[in-house]
Amino acid sequence: MSTVTESIDVNVPLRTVYDQWTQFESFPHFMSGVREIRQTDDVHTHWTVEIAGQVREFDATITEQHPDERVAWKSDAGPNHAGVITFHRLDDSHTRVTAQMDIDPDGFVENVADKFGILTHRVKNDMKNFKEFIESRGHETGAWRGNIERPEQIRPDET
Repeated sequence: MSTVTESIDVNVPLRTVYDQWTQFESFPHFMSGVREIRQTDDVHTHWTVEIAGQVREFDATITEQHPDERVAWKSDAGPNHAGVITFHRLDDSHTRVTAQMDIDPDGFVENVADKFGILTHRVKNDMKNFKEFIESRGHETGAWRGNIERPEQIRPDET
């Protein structure tokens, strides 16, 4: 399992940045390798991605979401990954976006891509592309301001 952490400062207000990030179906506009995302309900998404020429599909669950603060997810099947995006107000017109992802490469091609830093490079470029996307627009394409609480963790002594 590899952990990738990347931050970028965006010259757009916090609410605008957060609202745009909740528009998962717009991700193909700034994430390389993402062909399509469909949000099937408030907490489930279906992804079609291309990694080193291989097309993969998987479902993911949004495990926590708090407006203007964070969006966390985990894959349900397929490529094993989880992550969180956090949003930090720097001032009235600047926001820091931080992505932290845990990725468990699946198969030879993904393991090679991980070993050579290709996945880390891709996340860095995707963050830059998001910055360019939202700064060039100046406003979000939509918003979802719902709150999703993190599921309760069951402690071993409770089972």
